[in-house]
Amino acid sequence: MDSAPPSYQGHRYPVEVISPCVGRYCRFPLSFREIEELMLQRGILVSHETVRRWCAAFGQACADGLRRRRPRPGDTWHLDEVFVKVNGVRQYRWRAVVQDGNVLDVLLQSKRDAKAAKRFLAKLMKQQQRAPRVMVTDRLRSYGTAHRELMPSAGHRSHKRLNNRAENSHQPTRQRERAMKGLRSTGGAQRFLSAFRGISPHFRPRRHLMTASGYRAEMTIRFAIRDQVTGVAGLPSTP
Repeated sequence: MDSAPPSYQGHRYPVEVISPCVGRYCRFPLSFREIEELMLQRGILVSHETVRRWCAAFGQACADGLRRRRPRPGDTWHLDEVFVKVNGVRQYRWRAVVQDGNVLDVLLQSKRDAKAAKRFLAKLMKQQQRAPRVMVTDRLRSYGTAHRELMPSAGHRSHKRLNNRAENSHQPTRQRERAMKGLRSTGGAQRFLSAFRGISPHFRPRRHLMTASGYRAEMTIRFAIRDQVTGVAGLPSTP
């Protein structure tokens, strides 16, 4: 069942102003100040700090609404972790995607040991309410320990070149981090990544497999879904 769109009561600006700001920040490599400039071009005076607060308040709700409208994810999970610098401190971004490239979850942790792997897998299983048929990882031994303890019935494939699906899925996030000039806090980074992984892929269909007309038709549908989630249904669509 679809959930109701978030409430914008108490905010100075209406949803047709707030929603495009949140969507653009999570979709394109734009800063809060650049979004402020884009809105000024439309004759709307809004500060970059207000845009930041809108993204914190409504980004996750939009991501959750889009996720609930997606088809049930596949049963092959690709897991990977890469290190990132958060305020100069090394952290590890754990990421899980399914075989079609859709992101299941992203989690920042300070380590990549067995405890961290078990925490990430437990979070995934609680969210998906099931274990995968096959789990594909790199050769990090922490995955093997977590697999044996949490999902022994699932298959586990571990090879250097099998996990390109998960490794390639880090690229949009890396591009976004460069535009943000780094991540400044663990909590803020986790909030951004959770919203980004739900919103950005919604506007990234597999374009290389589509004709131009098919791509435009698919994007029209996705814009309409976004409008339903945010409560802008019936208004002109904006990315």
